[in-house]
Amino acid sequence: MPPIASTVRRTTLLLAGLVLLTACGGSGSTTAAKSGGGAGQPVTLKNCGRTVTVEAAPRHAVSLDQGSTEILFSLGLADRIAGTSTWTDPVMKGLEKADAKVPRIAQNRPSSEKVLDQEPDFVSASFESTLGKGGVAPREQFEDLGVPTYVSPSDCTAKDNSGSGDGSRTKRLTMDSVYTEVRELARVFGVPERGDALVARLEARIGKATEGMDASGTTMLYWFANAEAPYLAGCCGAPGIITEELGAENVFDDTHEEWPQINWETVADRNPDVLVIGDLTRKSQTAESAAKKIEFLESNPATKNMDAVRHKRYVLLSGQAMNPSIRTVEGVEQVAAGLRSFGLAG
Repeated sequence: MPPIASTVRRTTLLLAGLVLLTACGGSGSTTAAKSGGGAGQPVTLKNCGRTVTVEAAPRHAVSLDQGSTEILFSLGLADRIAGTSTWTDPVMKGLEKADAKVPRIAQNRPSSEKVLDQEPDFVSASFESTLGKGGVAPREQFEDLGVPTYVSPSDCTAKDNSGSGDGSRTKRLTMDSVYTEVRELARVFGVPERGDALVARLEARIGKATEGMDASGTTMLYWFANAEAPYLAGCCGAPGIITEELGAENVFDDTHEEWPQINWETVADRNPDVLVIGDLTRKSQTAESAAKKIEFLESNPATKNMDAVRHKRYVLLSGQAMNPSIRTVEGVEQVAAGLRSFGLAG
């Protein structure tokens, strides 16, 4: 896009933001009437330590992380999304048609200029880092232009993201945070009944996958990415949800960092029964695909004699299933099936 056109678009957003901020000075009913808020609007939420008000159901949203995008697609909102970004995996099964309708403005994180070029009326993300310093842009930058922002509650529930890594948690995450995200996004877009229906389907799937499940005494390790300094799951993020639902044990349950980098000698010492392996399609780390990870495990002197490697007890998951998202349910289903196939669970 030519620089002049881009500048015009940003100026338009700035003027729209000023109008919106002026409108906020009136009563709630007056604001909704002026903005065409419609039924259930405006919506005000407490989101990751901020108060977010959405005056009207978004019609031109941008979703900056795959997890957030797949929730919006699952709510039937593809026609109200102007662009998406930051994909680690193919889109979730069943959402291919929705994905084909919406432009990907970047495979990884876009610049703030690319996002503003879409003239968004709402911006969502799965991680605080996406809308923080060093990410796409701080939330204030969008909000100063009158564009509301939203971050997945699962990334700030009992979690400290102030360090240089992926954060650490003071207590275990549960699916309730994901269900909250589903319901809040549905409210923001004026379709709350769709949010309730989606949550009910997800709950039913977990119930079916774990019915009669007894994996007590089975130990697991979750490997997301990187061969030289692997990112392995600590106790309390999405892998913690999966482990807890199945009644199994994560060998790094004593680690509260979300994705600590741990050496292979320590992994071998803990000798998990099962390896849950991220099968990613991005190319930002070494050993992204499951095939590359397994090749490494079976050739590396520190890992090739581990029980899980010798018996090829691998469960392959998408990266999104290993992040807090609606696909964590997929993770519960696939790991449960894997443990049963290995004879390690009732």
